[in-house]
Amino acid sequence: MVAHRGAAETKAEHTLSAYIQALEDGSDGLECDVRLTADQHLVCVHDRRLERTSNGKGVLSALQLAELEQLDFGSWKNPWAELDDEADDPEPTSKSILTLERLLETVHDWGRPVDLAIEAKHPTRYAGLVERRLIDLLDRFGWAHPPAGQRSPVRVMSFSWMSVRRVRELAPGLETVYLMDRVPVRFRDGSLPAGVPIAGPRIKILRKHPRYVERCHQSGNQVHVWTVNKLADLILCRDLRVDAVITDRPAKAIEVLSQAHDVP
Repeated sequence: MVAHRGAAETKAEHTLSAYIQALEDGSDGLECDVRLTADQHLVCVHDRRLERTSNGKGVLSALQLAELEQLDFGSWKNPWAELDDEADDPEPTSKSILTLERLLETVHDWGRPVDLAIEAKHPTRYAGLVERRLIDLLDRFGWAHPPAGQRSPVRVMSFSWMSVRRVRELAPGLETVYLMDRVPVRFRDGSLPAGVPIAGPRIKILRKHPRYVERCHQSGNQVHVWTVNKLADLILCRDLRVDAVITDRPAKAIEVLSQAHDVP
């Protein structure tokens, strides 16, 4: 079970607090989106623009990290908190922008194995620089080039085939995930682009085409499904035996997915 942007149902997405909550809930893995700042730091933010998840304005890639660190990335989640006299003071980790480096440190030091699924967001003005900076950062932790017979705890995902291909070229030992809003005709038999072992369909694909999971498995590929929040969808993924469920509700997902499968 992979926590989508952390425990995003209850905490502000992509904050360190959201990821710590997900880990405390028992998540096997974490998912994050990464973008480059103007001074080439990788930060965990989904949107190209700042308005939805911060009190800032404009395009994230046009600002330096020091400028982004002055913004509030958490209060939008609970805008009435300041009117609650009994509410605890928010932790800095619930409002500050999160760098990928800080998240990697958290995963590294957590005390149990944790997978990390990193989505490289595209399009972006920095194009292939995103992947190069990502691999450089993973190298600092020894996670970009795992020894033969071992796997990195990190996998890289993207809707952009060019992004996935760049990662394959820079770090052939990393697992990659090809994310899909819809399955291209040539891959409906469960196959994937050369060298990519994991399909990343959205949940609506499985609702309409549940046999897609079986086709992927028959082709030797895994299936990691996003974003699975509804009870019926969690049960569907459990019964289809998908390999990973990406959800905003890690605690609930763990409860449902740990139950016995309905199919033999």
